[in-house]
Amino acid sequence: MLAPILIGIWTLTAVSAAGKKVTYTGDPTQGQTLFTSGTCASCHGANLEGGVGPALNPIEHLGNTKNPLDEQYITQTITNGLHGYGGFTAVMPPKGGNDSLTSSQIQDLAAYIIQQNTVPPTLSADDLARSDVFWITVGIAMLVLLTYLLSRYNMRWIARRAAAARDERSGQP
Repeated sequence: MLAPILIGIWTLTAVSAAGKKVTYTGDPTQGQTLFTSGTCASCHGANLEGGVGPALNPIEHLGNTKNPLDEQYITQTITNGLHGYGGFTAVMPPKGGNDSLTSSQIQDLAAYIIQQNTVPPTLSADDLARSDVFWITVGIAMLVLLTYLLSRYNMRWIARRAAAARDERSGQP
């Protein structure tokens, strides 16, 4: 009984989160090019999964801001560098060690990071198959439970009807 309610809440949450419009001033396509061709990917991973530096997709909350996807926070972090937060001992130098980055390019990098965190992740074929098997198993288990509960109710109803018919035949009220 609780599972359908939780699934409904999860679905509504996913739908409402998908409808949020995120804005940024940079160009995410240019930001991706800068990220993969520059020094960013060497520390944060080619797919923003993290490594020497924290993961950028999903972005890690390092504790130094309320919203790690705030464009101003990301551009400020890229511009000024960062160290000593979230348990990471590595130092991110200003502009990732690339002093030739312009403010426009930094905004492009920030736009790329924000965009990657707002795009729903795609599942690999193996993960999708595992997810399908899990949810089909959950569905079958719920149907078995429902069938059991209905049969128990039905058997009690049949027993009450039989008792009422016996009482009626014997003349008892």
